[in-house]
Amino acid sequence: MTTTNAAQKRAQAKVEYNAFLAGCPSRQLLDRISDKWVVLILCALGGDNNPAPGAAHADAPKAMRYSELSRLLAGVSQKMLTQTLRSLEHDGLLTRTVTPTVPVTVSYELTNLGLSLHHMTRGLRHWAQTHMAEVLANRENHDSRTS
Repeated sequence: MTTTNAAQKRAQAKVEYNAFLAGCPSRQLLDRISDKWVVLILCALGGDNNPAPGAAHADAPKAMRYSELSRLLAGVSQKMLTQTLRSLEHDGLLTRTVTPTVPVTVSYELTNLGLSLHHMTRGLRHWAQTHMAEVLANRENHDSRTS
């Protein structure tokens, strides 16, 4: 039987990420990508802007300006949108491009990594929209039993 020292254990942990372990860095990533604004930003930049649950996937991924995202994402504050975009850029999920115009134009676009995540978030968003009526009925049923 071989024994491992602390450094070897840390090296092994980096290779084998396990989100069920408290110290696993993938938990931070899961926390970030499970945020509703992240899901909606990825869907918007991925071209999945059609709100109809049964609609086909509308457009191809595209760059969007900050103001376009802000208008599309009803209810997001300027602070939250800015923080979320910065964190997604930091993680390499989107790129921020500044064009020196008057005024300056800033646009955001998914990277290949962000596009791979978008494919999953699109399904999550679609599931939520498709099953919301059923969830609301279950909530009402539960509330009436427990009141």
